[in-house]
Amino acid sequence: MVVNNELVLLDQVLADRQTARVVPLPEDEAFEFFACEQVLRDFDLSLEEIGAGVIGGGNDGAIDGAFVFLGGTLLSEDSEIYENGFSATSVSPGTDLVLWLVQAKRETSFTETAIDLVASSTARMLNLQEQDDDLLTLYSPGICGRIRLFRDALRILAIRHVRVRVNFTYVTRGSTQAVNSKVLKKARDLEIQWAGLLNQAEGSVQFLGAAELWESISTPPSYTLQLKYQENATSGLSHVALVRLRDYMTFISDEAGGLRRHIFDWNVRDYQGDVEVNQEIRSSLVDMEAPEFWWLNNGVTIICSRTSIVGKTYTLDDVQIVNGLQTSHSLFRSLRGVSSNDPVLEKSVLVRILVTDDGAVRDRVIRATNRQTTVPAASLRATDEVQRKIEKYFLSNEWYYDRRKNFYRNAGKSPERIISIPLLAQAVMAMGLGRPDDSRGRPSSLLKKDHEYALIFSDSVPLDVYLWAATTQRAVDAHLMSPVSAASGPERTNLRFHLAMMVAHQLAGERVFAPAQLAKVTDKSAIDADMPMLLGKLRSAFAAFSTKTGDSPDKVAKGKDFVKEILG
Repeated sequence: MVVNNELVLLDQVLADRQTARVVPLPEDEAFEFFACEQVLRDFDLSLEEIGAGVIGGGNDGAIDGAFVFLGGTLLSEDSEIYENGFSATSVSPGTDLVLWLVQAKRETSFTETAIDLVASSTARMLNLQEQDDDLLTLYSPGICGRIRLFRDALRILAIRHVRVRVNFTYVTRGSTQAVNSKVLKKARDLEIQWAGLLNQAEGSVQFLGAAELWESISTPPSYTLQLKYQENATSGLSHVALVRLRDYMTFISDEAGGLRRHIFDWNVRDYQGDVEVNQEIRSSLVDMEAPEFWWLNNGVTIICSRTSIVGKTYTLDDVQIVNGLQTSHSLFRSLRGVSSNDPVLEKSVLVRILVTDDGAVRDRVIRATNRQTTVPAASLRATDEVQRKIEKYFLSNEWYYDRRKNFYRNAGKSPERIISIPLLAQAVMAMGLGRPDDSRGRPSSLLKKDHEYALIFSDSVPLDVYLWAATTQRAVDAHLMSPVSAASGPERTNLRFHLAMMVAHQLAGERVFAPAQLAKVTDKSAIDADMPMLLGKLRSAFAAFSTKTGDSPDKVAKGKDFVKEILG
């Protein structure tokens, strides 16, 4: 008998996760979510971002997860690229546009049928001549909506000659060493099919089995890294060092040659693309006659909890790069393909290393180092005092507020008890302000606009209201995921915040227009009892409104008129 210890260990992890859920998911759905999480672990997505890409339901074209990335950043319905007035010239030529597809089956083998089905469905979905309405007659709104993000991005960025890639990861509980030669042949054919369909796109098919999944979950990202330097100066617990670009590239690159995204979790901005400052960074790199690179660049700020020096190498614990993401990304994009003897790698970057495990000090550093250039106010939200208070209050109640993205997940806390800033903002907007349409259709704007942010996050709102809103949204989501609700993936997406609003109004005994009103809610045990009845009412109203207006489910859910309809 062949012993497969990885399968035994993997199944134990899956069982433990089910136990931690408020309402256990059907085994197949739980595995799909888990598979997408592991496949995309290097992108450091939040649980909500992963959940948004898990398809679920039938007519999915044999695709269980679909995610679109531009320059390594996940695209969503309200991403800037899809806004009116977006300029494609802000995206630099050669930027990666990636469609990542996942199929996850709990079986212990890899089959030809799975590859055949994906080949058939993507032949249509990735054909830009196919109309959206025609695709919807064959496939579910869930998968069509995710593929539409990719198709629209392709059209918008056509003039920028982005580098298009389609990745497909086939995940089972089987062994990748036992994949049949016919399956491997069809996988290669699928790669060729995509390259031809999308005009020189790169296609890639990968297989993940029990051993790879176990290795993924048992190898957390490392926050202890080594950094070689040329010269340094030390004062107390702070250091300044000149670091050769070849050594800095080693520092920010993982074992597979990709960017260590998790060490940028606390940076207040994501990569800004082909903006002027990043163009200047690249120009100063390629110009060998230019002054020293570190003369022309502000450098990088690293915060860590401890450091030691042996020879000319720092060992840094709990590394986070809190300023210098633009520099780091520009360096990575420009240098990852150069020859190891290219003289550009001998240039240097200035690195500041600050040693502290004091959260307040760290947040002050993040704010200060990012005030030197223009930063949108929304980017600094995580360091606000109200956010720190919410995090502390959640901790005192054994919940985890992910003020620093993925901090608690990487610390091994139960995903079911982790609440992100965007999710809390959506929950409060829906339940405390009666605007589930904005929670559904415009989640990013809730943190970008000062006046919206101030309505949601305020010292005038009792902290227990935030915890109640978070846990109630979790309860609503758990109910919609449960077999008793029989909700499809798109239905869950469109109804979750409307249902949360109805629950809040039911328990408050009145329409709620301000978060502080939720402090009156005392009978919290009534949530589960009321949920089925309220979901039934919501479904009936949703169907009637869709019939009356002729609008698509997505449009109804994102519109204010339907909210007025259900509130009377």
